[in-house]
Amino acid sequence: MIFFLPMDKPEIDPKTNLWKEPQPYETDGLDYEVDYMSSSADYMADIDDMYSHHFTTGQPMAHYFKYHEEEILKDIQEYVSGTYQGHYTGNSHEFRKVQTIDLMASKDLASGFCQANILKYGSRYGNKDGRNKKDLLKVIHYAMLLLHFDGHYSKPPMTTGNIDINMP
Repeated sequence: MIFFLPMDKPEIDPKTNLWKEPQPYETDGLDYEVDYMSSSADYMADIDDMYSHHFTTGQPMAHYFKYHEEEILKDIQEYVSGTYQGHYTGNSHEFRKVQTIDLMASKDLASGFCQANILKYGSRYGNKDGRNKKDLLKVIHYAMLLLHFDGHYSKPPMTTGNIDINMP
């Protein structure tokens, strides 16, 4: 197949003062020789493939999302934030910040608890209350907690820091 580089500027023929036709070249399959102008779908797939090899942690977030990720992240943040005022926290003023997962962590049960709940809510999705978005948010939340309790983000802190004896 023969391609023309879209950024090649045709030269002017000195005899005719007209643009010369761009010279064709044979493709060897390298990215810089792909005709990105022929199909926008192929172009986007190739661009995704090229950039997917360059993602590293610590990079700034993308300026756009294709699959509602920004909305999903917002929903996850709202859901997780709501669990800190949920019915699984302590009732006494000094234990309001203590959650069930803190008790599990104190007995080294938090990782298994998280894995079990990922399975529970993942398998429940679509069966109880249909395709319940809240079940998926719970799966994501327990996966986040599992990342924490398995030490992917440093050693988990002691749970005693969650008790505030100065709360009214």
